[in-house]
Amino acid sequence: MSIKIALDNQPEFYTNLDVVSGKVFLTLPKSEQIGSIVVKLEGESGTALQVPRNYGYEPATARAGPPPGPPGSIVGENHKILYKLVKVFPTDYYESSSSPYGSYPLEPGQHQFPFTFKLPINNACSNPEAMARIGGLGGVGGYGSGGGLFGLGGVRVMDGSKQLFLRHVTATLPPSLTGFPMQAEIRYYIKVTIQRPGLLKENWRYHIGFKFLPIEPPRPPITGQEAFARRPFSFTPRIKGQKKKSSLFSSKKANEALAAAEGDSPTPPSVEISARLPHPSILTCNKPVPLRLIAKKLVDSSEQVHLISLQMDLIGVTEIRAHGLFHQKVNRWVVVSYTDINIPVCAPGDEVGKEVTLPDDLWRSRPLPNTVAPSFNTCNLTRKYEIELKIGVSWGDPKAGSMTRDAFSLPQTIFLPLHFANVEVFSGITPPPELLKAARNTRPGEVTMSRPPRLPPRLPVSEANGPNAAARPPQRRPSQPSQPSMPPRPPQDPLYPPQLPPGDIPAYEDVPPPSYDEAMAENLSGPFDGLRPRPAYSGVTNENAPSQMPEKS
Repeated sequence: MSIKIALDNQPEFYTNLDVVSGKVFLTLPKSEQIGSIVVKLEGESGTALQVPRNYGYEPATARAGPPPGPPGSIVGENHKILYKLVKVFPTDYYESSSSPYGSYPLEPGQHQFPFTFKLPINNACSNPEAMARIGGLGGVGGYGSGGGLFGLGGVRVMDGSKQLFLRHVTATLPPSLTGFPMQAEIRYYIKVTIQRPGLLKENWRYHIGFKFLPIEPPRPPITGQEAFARRPFSFTPRIKGQKKKSSLFSSKKANEALAAAEGDSPTPPSVEISARLPHPSILTCNKPVPLRLIAKKLVDSSEQVHLISLQMDLIGVTEIRAHGLFHQKVNRWVVVSYTDINIPVCAPGDEVGKEVTLPDDLWRSRPLPNTVAPSFNTCNLTRKYEIELKIGVSWGDPKAGSMTRDAFSLPQTIFLPLHFANVEVFSGITPPPELLKAARNTRPGEVTMSRPPRLPPRLPVSEANGPNAAARPPQRRPSQPSQPSMPPRPPQDPLYPPQLPPGDIPAYEDVPPPSYDEAMAENLSGPFDGLRPRPAYSGVTNENAPSQMPEKS
């Protein structure tokens, strides 16, 4: 027996609205009784953290509640961010024949079963209704459960009730992510389960992994505004003792010139360096950073300043959460690093206040590494980014100063740190135009489709409010004893719905609006037509490698 899953036209990674299709190949050396064959499309976001031994008594943290476990124990959260399944066997042909054992025979040889899924937009675990329909509280769900020889067998499905006890957020599916052994990972799989009824027969299982990279959210309009980080600096004035003394081999005329200028010292330069990014600060995977470096002259000085080094780091901060525990992991990618450059900054003849934009040749052709995942926020993981710049400037020519022993000619060097604390990274996969149009019609924080306005319930037709009610004069009601007035109730209170007479149906039923995922995913095509190449992404070194998370207890 052998099982193999072959995907059709598998790209380097999948994205939202992509169709995941393929075939399950089952090779049997002999005839077998098969109850069902189920293919699942799954995505898991798992985290695991250790309970501190001094939980709640750390000086920098506050006690938020009881510890989630004994001190030193490992607690974990596993969110089913994606869960779809389809039964590929038995087909209608096999089900048309009655089987007393709830199974169907498959002859020796190779059998293939096609399957097709469409990747949604949002995570599935945030939908309590969908999770409640899968499995159940104390229920045994699955295909073929209750059937088979002696009532045994069946394909187990996920118990969605376990997800109801966890905190969830509604967001776009996160990218595949590894690199945090025993702490966090996000993986996507295609699993197949072959159910074999029988007392001593076990089910056959097989799975393969695939990479996933989400589409980017709608980009804000370009306004021309910029976020900046700037820092002024001034060099230290050179004192008289630093000047070169006259030597015996110097001419008399040169010694007299040095003695005449002994009381004079050049004005030290003062310059402001500012780094600017478009606002909001959005970077794109596999694209260069849209950075601008601007130098501004602050004092009137005839001295030259040189840019001698530049390093730009992208800092990724991953927040790991599990049952009230929080932990941050920091990754650093060096995007640009130069230590042997010599670029003049603010010429001596420039006037005070003049700004000069430095050439972007140093970083214009340096894209972000392909191991950088886009920013995301899911139920138990969050990834944010920062940019850190280290700029080295020198007063005097650093190459000429290194060849002299004159202390007066040695250059002064200053290293300036510049920091951007809030930077987003987008995947670079543009969503379809229909998706962007639907997103503009929603309020911030919602991912729902617009719907017609709600109409009030219809009142029953009677003589008092019939079509001829306006033509008749109002009738005076007999006086009734005064009754205590009821307190006003807020409109559309779920605890007090409007009461209607029996048999009357409101014109519009106030049902929950369809989610962005449900309303759009089935009607939209994927963002790629197969002709454009997809950007490189290596957030997961090997999608079929075994999980590095601790075993579930």
